Amino acid sequence: MANAAVRSNDRDPQGVPSAAAILDALVEAVVVVDRNARIIHANAAAEQFFDLSTTILLGRSLNDFLPADSPLFSLLDQVLKTGAAVSENGVTLSSPRLGNRFVALLMAPLGDDGGGGVAISVLEQSIARKIDNQMLHRGAARSVGAMGSMLAHEVKNPLSGIRGAAQLLEQNVGDAERELTQLICEETDRIVALVDRMEAFADGRPVERAAVNIHQVLAHVRKVAEHGFGRHVRFAEVYDPSLPDVWGNRDQLVQVFLNLAKNACEAASDEGAEVILSTAYRQGVRLAVPGTQTRVHLPLVVSVQDNGPGITEELREHLFDAFVTNKVNGTGLGLALVAKIVNDHGGVVEFQSAPRRTVFNVMLPMRPRMTPTDVPARSRSPSS
Repeated sequence: MANAAVRSNDRDPQGVPSAAAILDALVEAVVVVDRNARIIHANAAAEQFFDLSTTILLGRSLNDFLPADSPLFSLLDQVLKTGAAVSENGVTLSSPRLGNRFVALLMAPLGDDGGGGVAISVLEQSIARKIDNQMLHRGAARSVGAMGSMLAHEVKNPLSGIRGAAQLLEQNVGDAERELTQLICEETDRIVALVDRMEAFADGRPVERAAVNIHQVLAHVRKVAEHGFGRHVRFAEVYDPSLPDVWGNRDQLVQVFLNLAKNACEAASDEGAEVILSTAYRQGVRLAVPGTQTRVHLPLVVSVQDNGPGITEELREHLFDAFVTNKVNGTGLGLALVAKIVNDHGGVVEFQSAPRRTVFNVMLPMRPRMTPTDVPARSRSPSS
């Protein structure tokens, strides 16, 4: 894991941090390679990027991780030929091992001709995408919130009158007409329920937060799913048992993961349907909490994965917008509400989708640093 600060034992006698300690403090993944693209040094962030320890990385070739036609190698050749540093934004590094990574690359030779190797800095630009997603979700939530508030005032009262009139008519009509009055009541109730759901977007009150054991939340969600909409699904758990508590609202987080689990179960409707719930600690980004000057770190990642057919291309750009759905009887408010709640927590929700593998990742803030009066609390998986 990347270090938040330089360790005291990585200083020289004069107290100056060592080069390795400085590199380990960077959020960018930094590797030094020789002229044959073999790794001769890697910092802590590089361990995270490749998901391998330095011991395993050293001596390995970049060809073990990336195909020969990767843009990284053309840039590396340019540095070795010219002896000059190069940088490139918006580079996609793709391989079965790394997946698809959208990064910025900076390469600089060590020595006049790169004889001492080439330092390669890799900064994932998905951080910018996460910030863009947060802004989009915030705007969508505000739009739906304004609509929900308007509908609550302008629609529910007339609907109440319509329902009351239909009930009065029901007492004085025959059986054939009574079926129509009952239909009016049922449709009125359905519209009121939809407006009630939209009213949730108009709630601008600050989130009441506390330390939440996310594994207990997921255990509750799994239990609800297995006794209802997910009876046909095999659930699996991949939890980090040492994960710190989430700083959030338990009931709202239950709503988030119930919605995501329900979507996953409905997507994985075939025989062999599987949904994987997982948690992890990753180096996060800092984003502003709505309505405050606070910026929070988002290292806690909760994922819901299904093996359904995947999300169609036409839905992806607007998946978290209200009323966007491909379900026959869907309202298109489930994921919009997920985005709203996660945004209210200062977090980010994103997804990756391919046939047989769709993953929704929710990045959340951890509990603030404890005061002396706090009792230490660690999230543990239900099975631990």
